[in-house]
Amino acid sequence: MADEPASAKDAQPPAGAGPADPDGQTAAVSGAAFYARRGGRGADWWTVLHPPYTAWHVSYAVIGAVLAPRVNWLVLGATALAFFLAVGLAAHALDELNGRPLGTSITDRALWAVAVVSLVVAVALGVVTIEYTGPVLIPFIVVGVFLVLAYNLELLGGRFHTDFGFAAAWGGFPVIVGFVAQAPPVTAAAFLSVVAAALGATALSHVQRRLSTPARTLRRRAREVTGAVILVDGARRPLDRETLLAPLDGALRTLSYAVPLLAVALVFARLAS
Repeated sequence: MADEPASAKDAQPPAGAGPADPDGQTAAVSGAAFYARRGGRGADWWTVLHPPYTAWHVSYAVIGAVLAPRVNWLVLGATALAFFLAVGLAAHALDELNGRPLGTSITDRALWAVAVVSLVVAVALGVVTIEYTGPVLIPFIVVGVFLVLAYNLELLGGRFHTDFGFAAAWGGFPVIVGFVAQAPPVTAAAFLSVVAAALGATALSHVQRRLSTPARTLRRRAREVTGAVILVDGARRPLDRETLLAPLDGALRTLSYAVPLLAVALVFARLAS
């Protein structure tokens, strides 16, 4: 994922991109996403990590875990860390490798190293957790690795790199894994609660995708934006890139705060119960 993981077709540097580094790669620009930073490798890694979106999607795994009738907090911590590594680091590093949508100056070798090590450690955390959950977690680990690779590298002709693929992989899937990792008793109430939460997370992630796609286009591909809105009283309001981006980025920023806050609220509610 990323600013959701972008297709390679979005890889063209945005207007105003910074100068190329000695390897011929374009430095990250603040216009690549609303949370992007400029100013060296630290800023590049911050941008690649996509902190608001990483926190957003890790929160889904936390929400799934606290919906279980019993919560093992150590397992919840391992699950959240595994998703941070797999989504926040591995998926985003692979996404940047696939067409350089953020235009960072991080070398391919460094991105590959972070992606591989993060994914291996995430899998190792899952394997350790199997001792608590039993073998039911194994297929979810396999599917998780597949989704990271298939979505971000656009494997199989990009069949999984779609709006629905994004929503299911980075919305509903973390909720289900967080729940399953708690080895919950199979009851009708528990099943219905996690299905409802997974569908809700999928819907929220679909909204995220629908907002971020036009935002990415404006930031990374649009050379010029011209036009105006003529109000009924005849007033003329010019349209530019900033005017069109404001509601998109504003909604994304608010949602990126709202979902983690919801997860925190549910955690405290479980601690208090």
